[in-house]
Amino acid sequence: MLQEDFNIPDEIIVGKLHSLFTRTAKKWYYKMRIDHGKHDWSWWKSEVITKWANNSWRFKMENAFESAIFNSEKDKPLTWFFKQKDRLSALHPDMSDTMINMKILRKFGGELEHAIKSRCVEPCSTEDYINAMEDIITRTRIGKTWTRIPMESKMVPKIPREDKRPERPVLKCHKFGSTSHLANTCTKKTKINGVQVI
Repeated sequence: MLQEDFNIPDEIIVGKLHSLFTRTAKKWYYKMRIDHGKHDWSWWKSEVITKWANNSWRFKMENAFESAIFNSEKDKPLTWFFKQKDRLSALHPDMSDTMINMKILRKFGGELEHAIKSRCVEPCSTEDYINAMEDIITRTRIGKTWTRIPMESKMVPKIPREDKRPERPVLKCHKFGSTSHLANTCTKKTKINGVQVI
């Protein structure tokens, strides 16, 4: 793109590669540079494609796109949208911008997708979608999750309850005063005026 749009020579493009690559790709670039020396941009482009555009990379990119869910509390609309756009354009380089934007909008689902599509009239650029998305998220509650936060002032402190049941009297035999049995089940014989009653 830089070569086509700005007519930049190969040396400048190749010179920028060390700042474009990060982590594993940067280590790979330095190793290739030591092993193979200086080459033009077309050689580096073919090496990058053979190294990184394989099935496992494609699978990782597809999974990353499918599993990415926009969360308005954590994600910024601009960075999230462009990250998804970069993933899709890397997977499908010949897909048009409108198709990429539609695929990304389908990831929002529900009210947020409908609100963004309602604000943007076709044809719409990526920036228009992002501006509408930021406007909707900052002005409305669409796309935000509701969380219940108990308020301290409204919470009534718990008072330990007292046992409100009245105390029962101790049950005992009224003939002998024993607590082991009651009068109706008393097995001891009673005496009335010194005479034993059966």
